[in-house]
Amino acid sequence: MYFYQRLRDLREDRDMTQAEVAGILGITRQQYQLYESGRREMPFNLIIDFGEYFNVSIDYIAGRTNDKRGIGFSSLCKEEAEITEMYRSLDRARKNRLLGYLTALAEEVK
Repeated sequence: MYFYQRLRDLREDRDMTQAEVAGILGITRQQYQLYESGRREMPFNLIIDFGEYFNVSIDYIAGRTNDKRGIGFSSLCKEEAEITEMYRSLDRARKNRLLGYLTALAEEVK
């Protein structure tokens, strides 16, 4: 799959027009249309902005994985991915408490 197909699919999944996406990226609709059609390469900084807006990884946009979260997540089982997402939502103090708890559990297994 070419990455420009992912641009179109993500845009259409949100029922957005090319003009709307172009406005978010700060470019003209004509420029965006060239990127989405594959007639012009999208600059890397715009790929990053696009991924951030649509909450997908650059690896997903590039077609390197079918997991929108990225390559690292595709190797995780469902429970591991859920734990990772929950961990990321914690503040620093709670992350430290959780790591202490996990360390204690791991010591019990040894």
